[in-house]
Amino acid sequence: MENEHIAVGLDIGTTKIVAMIGRKNEFGKLEILGLGKSKSLGVHRGVVNNITQTIQSIQLAIKEAEESAEKDVSAVTVGIAGQHIRSLQHSDYITRKNADEVISEDDINALCDQVHKLVMLPGEEIIHVLPQEYKVDGQAEIKEPIGMYGGRLEANFHVVVGQISSIRNIGRCIKSAGIELNGVTLEPLASANAVLSQEEKEAGVALIDIGGGTTDLAIFKDGIIRHTAVIPFGGNIITEDIKDGCSIIEKQAELLKIKFGSAWPGENKENEIVSIPGLRGREPKEISLKNLAKIIHYRAVEIIEQVFLEIKNYGHEEKRKKLIAGIVITGGGAQLKHLKQLVEYITGMDTRVGFPNEHLAGDTDKETASPIYATAVGLVMNSLNKQEQIEKDKAEETQENTEHQNENEQTEENIEQQKETIHKPRKSFMEKFVDKLKDFLDNAE
Repeated sequence: MENEHIAVGLDIGTTKIVAMIGRKNEFGKLEILGLGKSKSLGVHRGVVNNITQTIQSIQLAIKEAEESAEKDVSAVTVGIAGQHIRSLQHSDYITRKNADEVISEDDINALCDQVHKLVMLPGEEIIHVLPQEYKVDGQAEIKEPIGMYGGRLEANFHVVVGQISSIRNIGRCIKSAGIELNGVTLEPLASANAVLSQEEKEAGVALIDIGGGTTDLAIFKDGIIRHTAVIPFGGNIITEDIKDGCSIIEKQAELLKIKFGSAWPGENKENEIVSIPGLRGREPKEISLKNLAKIIHYRAVEIIEQVFLEIKNYGHEEKRKKLIAGIVITGGGAQLKHLKQLVEYITGMDTRVGFPNEHLAGDTDKETASPIYATAVGLVMNSLNKQEQIEKDKAEETQENTEHQNENEQTEENIEQQKETIHKPRKSFMEKFVDKLKDFLDNAE
């Protein structure tokens, strides 16, 4: 029974692949049982560009997680990001056949399915359909229309679109690594679940997840996701700049950035210098920390300005769209010294670094509560919540059936029909998407 409540999140990033195994403890907090990570060799800017290397990296991460948790992994929830992800706003409506019946979940599903028929660009497919607010017979700003009466049901939707080939490549890598695909989640949504509080989502907040290859943005207001974007720059491009600017190898550039890097050049004095060993007996190189900070600063400013442009596109300057809770930065890039101050300086918005520790059990290893693992923690949480929802739906339907049976003796046919409904909980759009992806991968063999 215990095994049923274990979930595995797989974060396929540009610099690293993380597999995390977790379960909820008796207080509803997330207990991390195992963590595995490997260098990501076949992914560029969030998109798989070498299937064989990615499969090997996934297998290594999963194996390490299995060993540390002493449990076998059969299925994972994977995060998708990458520069091919874009989002759009869309409004749609349905006219109900019988306005005298209350609006049910079936009506909302019918409305979501209709959005699904939107014509996309060639090669693109809808990944998430996220309802914002509903209108019933012209009455606006309804958050939950179930149980209301009305003939016309309409809604504004936040639609997330991605390149279907990129998503299928991720699916193929997971299948070839010998693991089943349990679910797919947009990475900024997973990170948001791990580091944002409900109060922040209500007040209005922008989550900036700075990864190796991409920077993901998710904006929430009134508890609803309002805008998502993926900017094709991340921490790796800063490392590249250091490598070129200081004429050193990538490994040294990465170490320099982590140990001595700062996004604020005014912090370092002119005479602060770090010496780097030369290659194969060459003279050591002396690098000024002030110059290092300048290199980092220029690129960090460029990334933040692009993100800020997206926040302005959402309409942050309008009074009713104002993000009162400001900005939360997370991901590996959030650990860069003085980045928080730089974000505040450029945007003029309150900023904090997002750690996933709010949802983690008290005895969690300090390393796991780092912003680097925010996405992986979010993926495990999403998977566990989905399992709970499925069980809850089953329990509710079983209870309903029992009540019906007690009320009146039913024919065998009716009982059979109801048994079927018990075993077929309603599928969300995302589950249908995953099923479609699984079918494609099975048939492509």
